[in-house]
Amino acid sequence: MEALRTPETCFAELPGYPFAPNYVDDLTGFDGLRAHYLDEGARDADQVFLCLHGQPTWSYLYRKMVPHFVAAGGRVVAPDLFGFGRSDKPEDESFYTFSRHRDMLLALVEKLDLQKITLVVQDWGGLLGMTLPMDQTQRYQRLIVMNTALGTGDVPLGEGFLQWRAYANSQPDLDIAKLMARSCPQLTPAEAAAYGAPFPDIRYKAGVRRFPNLVPDHVDADGAAISRAARDWWGSQWTGRSFMAVGATDPVLGPTVMKGMRRLIRGCPEAFIHPAAGHFVQEWGDEIAPLALAEFARPAAAV
Repeated sequence: MEALRTPETCFAELPGYPFAPNYVDDLTGFDGLRAHYLDEGARDADQVFLCLHGQPTWSYLYRKMVPHFVAAGGRVVAPDLFGFGRSDKPEDESFYTFSRHRDMLLALVEKLDLQKITLVVQDWGGLLGMTLPMDQTQRYQRLIVMNTALGTGDVPLGEGFLQWRAYANSQPDLDIAKLMARSCPQLTPAEAAAYGAPFPDIRYKAGVRRFPNLVPDHVDADGAAISRAARDWWGSQWTGRSFMAVGATDPVLGPTVMKGMRRLIRGCPEAFIHPAAGHFVQEWGDEIAPLALAEFARPAAAV
């Protein structure tokens, strides 16, 4: 597999991201590709926060939540999907499929033997991540879910997403720093630039280009069947704790979509809706992470 590896010099200036890189290059089914992940906190922590990013971001997105989870005694594992962050980036766009990325996450969880997982998801982190627990039920205990969906293929894609996909397809060399600055006005120029750091030129953006077109849009699409199974599982089999945070200004996966998501998750309490937050909710993580931890500290309600 021909793949690019972003030079380490690109990651020299990452404000608010002091975390050491960790790599694995022997994931089952991905020989020759190197995946990056954050691994912060004690390895024997009572809770592992598995933080999954979406498109076009990477683990930098979780920099404001990681310290809260570690301070609460947790271990934080935040991988970069292939094509993003410090992970390798195959140039062949056909490499990027729903199933392949799901398999990568399953393999990483098994490789690190993660247990007592709090699954933390947003955007593609949820599309992929929320299909994982039903295959490894003994590993997962809690869920933090933010602005995401399940790609079941039997529900029409929203107009907001269709507009985003059309825009993304018109931008083969998407200016990621500019996109993030527009979506999160509180970002400094250096923070916005950090989101674009993994992609020094257009050759590195095959994954960025492909992901909007991987959302299952019909019942036979790759990932649709497993997502329908996940929908059923979350509604009938999930017995863990949940916390939902919603960025109110998200035009794609905002309050209306997330109200529907809440109905799918057995026992999910009322969502916390942040009036200023947009799609990239983690940028308001200094407020949201403590609220999630406080919810989990309360006695569990009967389901």
